[in-house]
Amino acid sequence: MAAAAAEDSRLLMDYETKIFPHAGAYGRYNRTVVVFSWFPTFAAMLNLFSDVFYTLKPDTYHCQPDPALLPAAFLLSNFSLQGYLNLTIPWVSGAGLSHCELFKYPPNTSDLSGRGPRERVPCTRGWDYSSVAGLTSNFVTQWDLVCHQYWKVPVQHICFMTGWIVGYIFLGTLCDWLGRRRSFLLSISLSSLFGVAVCLSSSVVMFTLLRLCQGCMLAGVFVSSYITRLELCDPPHRLMVAMVGGFFVMAAEVLLPGFAILCRDWPILQAVTTLPLLLLLSYWCCGSVFPESPRWLMATDQIPQAKRSLQEFAARNGVSLKDDIYPGETLLAEMNSAYREDSKPRYYSVLELRRTRVIWKNCLILSFTLFIGTGIQYCFTKNLHSYSTNFYFSYFLRVVTGALACIFICLSVNHFGRRGILLLSAILTGLSSLLLLALTRYLKVGLVLVLSVVGLLFSQALAMLSTFFACEVMPTVVRGGCLGLVLAAGCIGTAASSLMELQDNDGYFLHHVIFASFAVLSVLCIMLLPESKRKSLPDSLKDGESQRRPALFLSRPDRDNLPLLCTRSPLSEYTPDNYSRLVSATRKMLTKDSLPYRIVTPTLPTLLLSDSDSQEQENETQQEVTS
Repeated sequence: MAAAAAEDSRLLMDYETKIFPHAGAYGRYNRTVVVFSWFPTFAAMLNLFSDVFYTLKPDTYHCQPDPALLPAAFLLSNFSLQGYLNLTIPWVSGAGLSHCELFKYPPNTSDLSGRGPRERVPCTRGWDYSSVAGLTSNFVTQWDLVCHQYWKVPVQHICFMTGWIVGYIFLGTLCDWLGRRRSFLLSISLSSLFGVAVCLSSSVVMFTLLRLCQGCMLAGVFVSSYITRLELCDPPHRLMVAMVGGFFVMAAEVLLPGFAILCRDWPILQAVTTLPLLLLLSYWCCGSVFPESPRWLMATDQIPQAKRSLQEFAARNGVSLKDDIYPGETLLAEMNSAYREDSKPRYYSVLELRRTRVIWKNCLILSFTLFIGTGIQYCFTKNLHSYSTNFYFSYFLRVVTGALACIFICLSVNHFGRRGILLLSAILTGLSSLLLLALTRYLKVGLVLVLSVVGLLFSQALAMLSTFFACEVMPTVVRGGCLGLVLAAGCIGTAASSLMELQDNDGYFLHHVIFASFAVLSVLCIMLLPESKRKSLPDSLKDGESQRRPALFLSRPDRDNLPLLCTRSPLSEYTPDNYSRLVSATRKMLTKDSLPYRIVTPTLPTLLLSDSDSQEQENETQQEVTS
């Protein structure tokens, strides 16, 4: 049993170099599965960004005039439309017509010049709204969530983000228990169901609860597809595959305003964003487009299933597993020898992190950097409003900076390493934030715009790279749960902006100060991370714990990594072969004629010794030299 366990461990350690290449490596079938894994990311992000249009407040709105609040002698024919609005709705300096109040006149008054007695009262007959960023109606205008009811809008967004947080943690753990494919199919089925139900929402509470449930399932779609595509790649292609997925995210964000203009009403837009999820249900029937990860099957000791999966991958990639890997053994035979009839699969959860040191540290640091990268973006977007209040300006500028962040990561990370670029992104994000915090009043609008764009670009790069880095350094057996924790921290940062809106931005300055301080602090934390460039994905907890922090600046070329803590080199163990070589070398040295001195044993006359005595003396002398 111990030998089989050791053999199984050796198989896990050699997956990247021994098993993966002989199953076709990153062959045709692997590339096909990766392509099909990008579409779920597009569908999930389309539903995520649609919340921006659902909860957007109209640019202009005011109370509908109520004739019951006007005097009895009032005649509408004596006033133009604008005059009628000025008579019934208070005028707010710098903001136009009041959003939340009407004038109420005494019943018997005849002075309508504005100098007579009148009082201000809340709206009584609803509101008139302008169009909302491509939509004629949304969550806000459908149920009049303005003025004293506006607090329900940020609460809805917080609930939606809470669904994503719960989904990342719970369904990420399910990816480690049930597998990537089963978790994906469960998530895509329920997210489609909840998406259709949202279209039929009839109240604010129903809409909020259904969006919470849908967000929970959409998180499972994203995390399972993200993990699957990276586990099917070799080290040179991992970054490219992840960043192309990032461009699919940008594509969803670019296409969404066009969908909003074509749909006009929010239920129709919700149906359009749910349609890709319904199409992805075809993955139930076509198992080959989203198979189970063979790396996860091997890591969890599911040897028969892993064997069948590798045979399918090899066949579809056009290679044969029957070829010898090294003389006398084949891969399938070695997997059979590692399999025991009484062995059971071993599943892990994020609770295993309490027994680890390096994995828990990496998870905590990357959660912190992703939290900063998503939370601080609200500060930079807020500064863009000083340049232009147009919704599409800040929206598409955010899309452009996201695309530039993807390009920046593609061009730099493989050359300079994950940790170095993550460190650079954190430094530039914190520096931009500190400059805006200290010098906004003294800088011109153009410089504020430049600093905001730079900060937005590198904060998005910080968030993207933190997600990718976390997926690379977390072990396969807990990759779903650990990546879920990291992504959940990012959603908390996103939800922090809604907390500011809930307080009407009263705590915006404190929000900016906290995230700027966190950005500076993250620079120190990033130094403790390992480097995963051109390295195999860790599979077991032992592999994850063996990752080491590289040197910061210069290191010897013969050493790739340095340990976190200095440890003494183990003492050499005793081996009979080494000891016998030492004895032989010493014996030759002592009997060599060229030495400056020579140990000579005294000789006795041979006549005084018998043959048996001389033989016994020779044996004793030989034993002494040997000892």
